Amino acid sequence: MLTRLRRLLLPFGLLLCAAAPLPALLAAPAAPKATTPQAVAPRPATAQPVGETDDVAATERSVVRVVTVAMVNGEVVGFGHGSGFAISPTRIVTNAHVVADAAEYPDNVVIGIVPSEGSRSYAGRLVRLDTRRDLAIVELRQGRIPPAALYLGPVRQRSTVYALGYPGNVDLATAQNMDDFIRPRTPVASDGIISSTDTINGIAALVHDADIARGNSGGPLVDRCGRVLGVNSFVSRADEGDSPFSFAVTVRELAAFLTDARQDFTSVTTACLSADEARAREAAMTAEERRAAAEAEAREREARATRTAEQLAIARADAQESRENYMAFAILLFGLAIVSLSASFKFEVQRKASERRAALLGAAVLALGALIVFLLRPSPADIRATVETEVAAATAEPAPAPRTGPLSCTVDRSRGRLTVSEGQDTQLNFRGDGCVNGRTQYVRGADDIWTRTLVPNEDATISRLSYDPATGDYVVKRYLMSLEGMEAARRQRDSLAVQGCTADPTTIARLTQREVAIASMLPAEPHEEIVSRCQISEAAATAAPAATPAKR
Repeated sequence: MLTRLRRLLLPFGLLLCAAAPLPALLAAPAAPKATTPQAVAPRPATAQPVGETDDVAATERSVVRVVTVAMVNGEVVGFGHGSGFAISPTRIVTNAHVVADAAEYPDNVVIGIVPSEGSRSYAGRLVRLDTRRDLAIVELRQGRIPPAALYLGPVRQRSTVYALGYPGNVDLATAQNMDDFIRPRTPVASDGIISSTDTINGIAALVHDADIARGNSGGPLVDRCGRVLGVNSFVSRADEGDSPFSFAVTVRELAAFLTDARQDFTSVTTACLSADEARAREAAMTAEERRAAAEAEAREREARATRTAEQLAIARADAQESRENYMAFAILLFGLAIVSLSASFKFEVQRKASERRAALLGAAVLALGALIVFLLRPSPADIRATVETEVAAATAEPAPAPRTGPLSCTVDRSRGRLTVSEGQDTQLNFRGDGCVNGRTQYVRGADDIWTRTLVPNEDATISRLSYDPATGDYVVKRYLMSLEGMEAARRQRDSLAVQGCTADPTTIARLTQREVAIASMLPAEPHEEIVSRCQISEAAATAAPAATPAKR
């Protein structure tokens, strides 16, 4: 495809030819001529705050240039290009008017897909066209592109949006040679605000003021979290000094189109929350939790003091009763000793020598027993020690047991930051040695949090998973990586092959080193953070204790 395009490219002016006429009452701004090197590009997107996650840049991975080349008898008779974005790893969404010629003349028009990164382009095949909605689906014949997520929640007027694509006037101002038009490069981003939602020929469209030009057709309009809000299609006239406005087919029209085409796609409804806002919410929530915890602790201290006083009174009464029982028993034994001694005198008068000796022996034994019981009675110090021990045992708070075994993890939507997924509750089986679900070995950090980083073979997203047995917090941090970043992470992943769980100290040490190495390649902030609270599952809690697995 690349060789054919290089051979068949027309002069610069043809690059801005629309693939199909725009609506009669709405026209794109006139394209600058090829001889105008000072062509004005759309204004750059607002700079991202320092330390903030650039979600829009992550979505740029999904944006492509859609090229069409028309040929008759081996001669080029037309060339056009627009923009598009991946809705799945092998499917591209663009405007119908960008690829209309390929639908009308399938034997004479070829479609090329130029991604935003990498070193090559791909051939495409038109699989769905909807001229009413001005939408189309193109399938890649080979290669994969990270898909973008659609935002199906409410869109506020005057919210910030970004138009991503390949405007032709920027091409004219920056291209050094013909290869620049078919070489993968980062799309242009321009920012604006949503002005309104309107209906154009029965199709819902977002009206915004982010600058677009010919070539932007089919590119995505995204929010500040990088989720697709619409598909840029055309701009209004700008005659006599009028300000132009841009129109994008709404994401709901796009979702209906994809559903009709039986095309799977990722959608979210969670409102956009920046990383700074998420941190502020977390800080506010943490402060509120600290205040609530302090109040709960004060109530618990008061209740504990009441329990302590009650336990102290009971323990003191029990100890005192025990002392009194000893004294009473000693007195009883001493009384019996006196009775036995009196009997010995009686037996002496009666000249019963054997009975007298038995009575004297019984009196001695009873007197000795009374003395021993008296000496063994609890002392005041013993009573105090017993009282303190019983009170401590009665009022001690049991240490929380680590949450291990089968767990039910529920997403806590008040924490973390959801951007490109809705967040799903999960079932987790965590073993005390870091073996998760019987197949994935986590490594323990200095803070006793167990972590594992997953680097997939095809998806361009790295997930860093962590679990804290003390609190039951299960956190998934997702990083939307560039092609180059993914290749580097995969090389590091492949440096150590770990199949399943292991208890081998050498393997664990090497796995820990690999985790540190991969973590150093990740952006400072994740593009998504999903926090779940895990509890021991009810089935596991009610089941009989399982046998301890043998050490490996």
